[in-house]
Amino acid sequence: MVAAMTGRNLASAGEPCGMREMFAERGLRVTQPRLALAALLFGTGPRHVSAESLYGELVRTGAPGSLSSVYRTLKDLSCAGFLKRVPIYGATAWFDTHVGPHHHFYAEDEDRVFDVPDGRLRVGNIPPPPDGYELAGVEVLLRIRRRDQPEGI
Repeated sequence: MVAAMTGRNLASAGEPCGMREMFAERGLRVTQPRLALAALLFGTGPRHVSAESLYGELVRTGAPGSLSSVYRTLKDLSCAGFLKRVPIYGATAWFDTHVGPHHHFYAEDEDRVFDVPDGRLRVGNIPPPPDGYELAGVEVLLRIRRRDQPEGI
């Protein structure tokens, strides 16, 4: 259901179709700031965002909200399965609207995340998990930088 939501057309009210019902199904409160963020997140198809970049978009639209509410909403939407947090070690927390399994490039010098094209990376020889655990998924993060950047940056 979440995957079907991504890329939906926006309703005339400026929110993704069915978002109110989907929030309610997952036990999330429906608030105007949350709906405004959902319109930004899911109105244009799959994308990667940070709290700071999403807050900047929110401010440009004139919608109400604070940076702390954006962080809280991203965390709530991630816990509810609407978003996936991309595990990158650094100061910026990245979130992905494409919640299915896929791999990422992380451009270190640009602090930017983008998808590895489907079918371009195959992962093999995965060891079995320790006793008492099961494999939940495999997603590879490829750290990259522009060739003209010196090492260590």
